[in-house]
Amino acid sequence: MNKQKKAKLMLSVSMIIFGTIGAFTRAIDVSSGELALYRAVMAAILLLGFFAVTRQKIDMKAIKKELWLLLLSGMAMGINWILLFEAYRYTSVAVATLCYYMAPILIILVSPLLFKEKLTCWKLLCVAAALAGMVLVSGVLEPGSRGSNQALGILLGLCAAVLYASVV
Repeated sequence: MNKQKKAKLMLSVSMIIFGTIGAFTRAIDVSSGELALYRAVMAAILLLGFFAVTRQKIDMKAIKKELWLLLLSGMAMGINWILLFEAYRYTSVAVATLCYYMAPILIILVSPLLFKEKLTCWKLLCVAAALAGMVLVSGVLEPGSRGSNQALGILLGLCAAVLYASVV
């Protein structure tokens, strides 16, 4: 298999795995905090195994240099996962995921402040379209049809998006 086909296959497999998170979260009877912990521990074990197999050294000097930022990012990711997994419990997987994927929109909005990027009309149009799509798909405008659990799920998904955007 050539490199391009292998890369496409690996991307497809990773997308399938990531795309099933919502379904597995609903099917697994553990708290969101436990699930996030298990996910982090499993990722650490897999990464350490990868480093061992490929004989790559972990740059401890670089880790010590950026330790506070790594810890802060790790906490943000952990809380982000907990909020996302809780959002799956209160609303549909589709709505929670849609809210979670508002993170790039948040990044676009804060980029002028953090990175001195220009906020163009095209970017604002894309932000408006994404927000409109989220509102229409989430059903927040439907009067009382889904109850307070739906609103809580949307809020949790959006809070997860804020933390996801902060890590980026």
